[in-house]
Formats: sequence, structure tokens, C-alpha cells
Amino acid sequence: MRAKRCDLHTHTLLSDGELLPIELIRRAAALDHRAIAITDHASYSNMEVVIKAATRDCVKADVWGIEAIPGIELTHVPVRHMDDAIRKARRLGAEIIVVHGETPVEPVEKGTNHKAVSNPEVDILAHPGLMSVDELELAAENDVFLEISCRRGHSLANGHIACLARGKKARLVVNTDAHSPEDLSTMAFAMTVARGAGMTAEEARTALVDNPDRLLKRLRRS
Repeated sequence: MRAKRCDLHTHTLLSDGELLPIELIRRAAALDHRAIAITDHASYSNMEVVIKAATRDCVKADVWGIEAIPGIELTHVPVRHMDDAIRKARRLGAEIIVVHGETPVEPVEKGTNHKAVSNPEVDILAHPGLMSVDELELAAENDVFLEISCRRGHSLANGHIACLARGKKARLVVNTDAHSPEDLSTMAFAMTVARGAGMTAEEARTALVDNPDRLLKRLRRS
């Protein structure tokens, strides 16, 4: 059976995206995605509104044969408050927690990557940038998935992450970080992004199929 695309990091007009959650989900379903996570940017100012609104659309989308997962991307939360924000997001119903990593194109506070990979409640560290070997080993220990990003700018460090992870136990996933419908990717394009990061065909398939499957099972949604 042909493997279907899973995109576990996307944005809607609940933060800086263009579409309602339900429309983004519908477009992913039309592209024959297996799963999509709605993970809008959030902090203490808006996480309750974002999580509850996304959940209302996600629970209605199962009629289209796609797993729609309400979540959050904790963004520019001060490192000293990150663990508390993670706990709060989970209490509010975030089924998947993404942390906005230290991408090379944004002024994310130093130490965000380390704090995120130290917390087993984090599901994905998005666009981690030039993370260290120690941070990658912590991600493996705490089963925090590391993102290979399809997004311009954030993708600059993809090769570093793929190289660093080779031979280690850290798990990679390929996400779009979609903000518009054009950002959603086919499996073929996501494979191109993974191979462009220097991953072998086998490594790319693991990141595109096996690891999302593992994460979905951890979320008890498959």
C-alpha cells in the first residue's frame, strides 16, 4: 500500500497562517494526507483560545478520512517558563506539542533547544537550527522528534540536523511548517527536501513514514 503524507507542523489564521483550521485540514485531505496537526504559534497570551478553537475543527474532520490533531507551537516562550508552558498546553488539551526551535533566521532565546529536548512532554522540536550533539542525544533519550523543515529559511540547517542524527537514535520527521495552502507538500516533494538534506532514500522514508507512524501511535491516534 502506498504510504501517505503526514504533516505534523502547520499554521492557520489562529496565528499567522491564511486559512481556517477546517480548510487547511480539508486541503490536506484532498492531497491524500494521512494526518495533519494544527500547531499554531502560541504562548501564555493565546494558548487557551488557539487549542480550543483548533480542537473544535479537528474533531469534525474525521469524516474525510484524515487524522486531524489539535496542538500548539510554543513560540518565543522564555526558557525559564518553558516547562510550565508545556504543562499548561497539555492541560488545555494540546494533543501534540511542538516547540519553536533555534532556527538560524529568528532571534529565539539561546537554550530553547536544550530545554525542549530535556522535556519528554515535547513531541517535536521544530527547525532546531545548529543544535549540538549533546542536545541531539537528549532528544533521543527523551524521544523528542527533530524536524527537517520544508520552510524557506528554517530549512537552512536541515543538512546539519540530518548529518548529526546519522547513526544516532534521534528520530527525524519532515514537516512543512505550512502557513498557506501552497505550503502543503506531496510525499514526493517532502522526499526531495529530505534527500536534499543529505539523507539516504532509506533515511528519508524513515523520517516520512516510520517516524510519523511512531509518533501517531504515541498520541494514541492510530
